[in-house]
Amino acid sequence: MQKNTTQKILITGANGQLGSELADALAAKFGTDNIIITDISIPPNSVQKFKFEKLDVMDFDALVRLVKKYHISQIYHLAAILSAKGENNPKTAWKINMDGLLNVLEVARIFGLDKVFWPSSIAVFGPSSPKNLTPQHSITEPETNYGISKHAGELWCNYYFQKYGVDVRSLRYPGIIGYKSMPGGGTTDYAVEVFHKAVNNEPFICFLEKDMHLPMMFMPDAIKATLQLMDAKKENIKVRTSYNIQGMSFSPEALISEIKKYYPELLATYQPDFRQKIAESWPASIDDKVAKKEWNWKPDFTIKKMVKEMFVQLEIQKKELMKEGVL
Repeated sequence: MQKNTTQKILITGANGQLGSELADALAAKFGTDNIIITDISIPPNSVQKFKFEKLDVMDFDALVRLVKKYHISQIYHLAAILSAKGENNPKTAWKINMDGLLNVLEVARIFGLDKVFWPSSIAVFGPSSPKNLTPQHSITEPETNYGISKHAGELWCNYYFQKYGVDVRSLRYPGIIGYKSMPGGGTTDYAVEVFHKAVNNEPFICFLEKDMHLPMMFMPDAIKATLQLMDAKKENIKVRTSYNIQGMSFSPEALISEIKKYYPELLATYQPDFRQKIAESWPASIDDKVAKKEWNWKPDFTIKKMVKEMFVQLEIQKKELMKEGVL
C-alpha cells in the first residue's frame, strides 16, 4: 500500500495507552516522518522512531509554534486526565481536559487544518441513561468530572464544526484493552491489569464487583475504528458530537473465567473501591448502529478472540524481556 505523504500528523498525549499504538498505525498510513508525537514528558522507550516535542496542551502559543514548524494538517488530540484520576483532582482534570481541547479547536480554526480527532467516552452517560444498549442519542447526565468534561467537549466539537466548519470527529470509546502498555488511570483498567497478573503468576485484586458489566473494546478494534472514522467521507459523518462504538460487553467475572482457560491457577478476589460507583453510573452495553450505518463500523474481536490474542502477545513480550535479562 502506497503511503499518503501529503499529511502531517500531530498527536498530543502520545505516551498514553492509545497514543503509542495509534502513532504506529498512522505511521503505516502516512509514513513515520510525517508523524509528530507530543506529551508533557519524554517517551519511555529509549530509541525514538518518531519526531518528539515536549508539549503542555494548555500552552496555546507552544501548540501554535508546533503547527507552524511542522506544517501540521491533522491533530489527534489524546491528552487528557482519565476518569479515576479525574475524581481525585477534579479542578486540574477539568482544566486540562477542557482548555486542551479548546486550544486544539482554536488552532484548527485559525490554520484551517484538514481534520481533528478527539476521543470522547461512554462516561458521558449517567445513571439516568438507558443501561442496556444505550442509544446514540440519549440522556447525558454524567456524574463524574471526566464524564462532564467529555460531554462538554462533545458540544464544543459540534460548535466548532457548525460555526467554523472545523472537521472534528470523535468516538465515545468504551474501556480499551491493549497489551503494549499499561493503562493510565481509568475505571476499566482492571481488564488490562488482570492479564499481566495472570502471565506473571501473581494474585489479582479487582476494584470492581464481579458482576459489573461494562462496554469494552480490544485495542486493534479501537485503532481500526479511529482510522475508519477519519477516512470516511465528510458527507457521511452526520454526528458531530461523538459516535457510540462498542466491541463487546462483559463483567470481571466473565473475563476472569475466560482467562482461567489459559491460566487456571489465577487467584482473583474482589475489593471494590471508589471506581465501583463510577462504573455503576455507566452503561452495561452500547448501541452503535449509527456508526455501523454511516461509516460501516464493525468490530473484529469477541472476548474469546481477544483473550487468546492478549496471551499470545504477552507471552512474546515476556520471552523478549527474559532474553534481555530484564526478567
